[in-house]
Amino acid sequence: MSTLSVPLSTDLRARIKYYVSQGDAPNEAALARKAIQKYLEEKAVEDVLNAQKEPSLCGNLDDLAQKL
Repeated sequence: MSTLSVPLSTDLRARIKYYVSQGDAPNEAALARKAIQKYLEEKAVEDVLNAQKEPSLCGNLDDLAQKL
């Protein structure tokens, strides 16, 4: 496992410590990993939804070329 060093504002650090103290995660690193994982999952869903909006290229190639 590798380590990532991230500068945090005083406010952000305090909020992280608060949520750890509330039991949302066992420590600050676990909370950060949880947040990163959630971001990556949301990004993957966003990518799928955006891909579904893209036009389909099904059909006769000559007909499709005429539409361009």
